Amino acid sequence: MAMRPVFLPKRSRTHFVLEAPVEFQWSAGLSTSQKQKSIASLHQAARQRFEGRSPLEVSSKSASPLGVALSAFNLRLQLEGGEYATVESAFQASKKFAQAGPFPELLAASSRDAKRDPRLRASGPLVGFELMGERWPLTPRTAFYDWLYLKALEQNQDLATQLLQHDLFTDIEFNPERSLNCQARSCALYVSLHQAGLLEDALGDRVRYLDILLHTKP
Repeated sequence: MAMRPVFLPKRSRTHFVLEAPVEFQWSAGLSTSQKQKSIASLHQAARQRFEGRSPLEVSSKSASPLGVALSAFNLRLQLEGGEYATVESAFQASKKFAQAGPFPELLAASSRDAKRDPRLRASGPLVGFELMGERWPLTPRTAFYDWLYLKALEQNQDLATQLLQHDLFTDIEFNPERSLNCQARSCALYVSLHQAGLLEDALGDRVRYLDILLHTKP
């Protein structure tokens, strides 16, 4: 057995996303087929706990073409000046450490190469993010990653429209004991902001976006 979080849109006084741990049968092995068996088990357990929900696995291991397209390794974002990068490459390129960074050249790198760049582990503690001259703090903790992902969804309306047909999201590769940011969480946030009528407002201005995240009202 294994435990993974599932993410659901939920507008409350303090947050827009409900993160709930779900226990399921894990299928050992690194192959895509084994991962998909684990995903199927996770979704079955999630449906039993949250009846009536429509789950979507958001990762390159998803059995759904939509889930694969929504992977941060595949989802592309157009930056100021017309440059394109995947969400993952943009996130890694923006990291600013105590001793180095950001690394704008990683915008042109593949998602996998950007994530594996050795400088990301040899430049001291992470102190913030900087993209196109705009600086972001480390708090709220997932705000910058979510912003990149939400902006990419805004630019890919066909994917965003399909995404809104789901209301429970998973990422079989995400382990909260080892990682902080999660593309499945970003998807739940997008749906929640859309349902609350706050999506356009949030994505129109970074200051307003942070204000919405920090001052959620019931």
